[in-house]
Amino acid sequence: MSRRFLLAIVGLTMLVLAVHDIPLAGYLRSVERDRLVTSLERDAFTISGVASENLELTTTGGHTALTQLIDGYSGRAGARVVITNRTGIALASSDSDADVGRSFSSRPEIATALAGQVSTGTRSSETLGYDLLYVAVPIFNANATVGVVRITFPKSTIDQRVNKRLWGLGLVALISLALAAGVGLVLARTLSQPLRSLEHATDRMAQGDLHSRVPDGDGPPEVRQLARSFNTMGGRLERLVDRQRAFAGDASHQLRTPLTSLRLRLETAVEQMHRQHDLAGAQANVEAALSESFRLQRIVEGLLVLARADGADLPRVTVDLAAVLRARAEQWGPLAAERSIELIVEAPSPVWAMAVDGGVEQVIDNYVDNALDHAPEGSTLELHARRVAQMAELRVVDHGPGLSAEDRGRAFDRFWRVTDQERAGTGLGLAIVQQLADASNGSVELRETPLGGIDAVARFQLAPPPA
Repeated sequence: MSRRFLLAIVGLTMLVLAVHDIPLAGYLRSVERDRLVTSLERDAFTISGVASENLELTTTGGHTALTQLIDGYSGRAGARVVITNRTGIALASSDSDADVGRSFSSRPEIATALAGQVSTGTRSSETLGYDLLYVAVPIFNANATVGVVRITFPKSTIDQRVNKRLWGLGLVALISLALAAGVGLVLARTLSQPLRSLEHATDRMAQGDLHSRVPDGDGPPEVRQLARSFNTMGGRLERLVDRQRAFAGDASHQLRTPLTSLRLRLETAVEQMHRQHDLAGAQANVEAALSESFRLQRIVEGLLVLARADGADLPRVTVDLAAVLRARAEQWGPLAAERSIELIVEAPSPVWAMAVDGGVEQVIDNYVDNALDHAPEGSTLELHARRVAQMAELRVVDHGPGLSAEDRGRAFDRFWRVTDQERAGTGLGLAIVQQLADASNGSVELRETPLGGIDAVARFQLAPPPA
């Protein structure tokens, strides 16, 4: 990925530079060439002005002065200079090999300048064997053309001067390309390193390392969010697997005892029926086995409820805790009356809360079921629904023997039961309450009452009344 990203950045930069610099280079080349030609024209007119004062066709000293003038310029500029008279005969030349007195009238630039016009351009020189850039200007004296000054350069020399000017543009392009490569390398590493770490963490997790995590502070915001999501997923998966392992261990341990008891009682009952000497004992064992099967059924049903709620993202609905509490109190009323326990409900007004569908009913049922098992005859069982601060609160208060602080802390553990409890429960009721409260983003708690009983509390998030 890093290599592809870097190549993409460099390639895009090269494309931008090509689209921008190639036309710019052509324009700069044209401008620089025109500047050089204009400079040569200026120099030619300067020489023309001096030559017009010293152009004496019959005075040798005048020719000598002209030769010194053009030799000095040629030495400084590296150009070849020729001065002719009005008939195109060379009077002076900076080229030592050139024949003074030779006619240049056949040269097109000389002919144009003798006609009183400035001539510039390039042409191939058969005499010199290479292309020339030339500038030819007329020499005026009293508004009459009396000669021509021609300055020539090898075209390759002019091209070299123009290219030298363009080297700066090329250098800027190379620097820009190098900077783009550097920035691309930094960005590629910034992007690829967190993704590579995420890839390695994913591989480790796929191999069974559920503790694998990635740093979530590196890279762009999208990559950081991806890392946080991965860590959240890893943590949730780790907790889920740990719960499932603990659940499987607890379930196998808790089911082993009733299954063993059920098998032994049935074996004993079968043996007694075969011998037909203790049919009453056989009947007692069958009834005990049936009771044990009911207990197994309750354990399995509790396990199914936990399995559905454990780690699941269950949808939440708006529930009126007061209405649900009153409805469940009506259902538990007859059983409470059988045990001479009075149910007192305090839920005068609606208390709207967010909870998983059916969760509030199961929380109330488990709390009330536990309270009725421990509340003494003739006592009261108080059921409350109210708003407390920013939460909706349910309370089931009994006046039984209560629990120690240590037991209250363990009461929500799966399969935990009070050691001296006479009633053979499953040990899953309060674990289900805990799981349903967690799924509802709520909380549960067992508190001690002033008289030693249990104040079972469940809190849920408040919800706005339905429209």
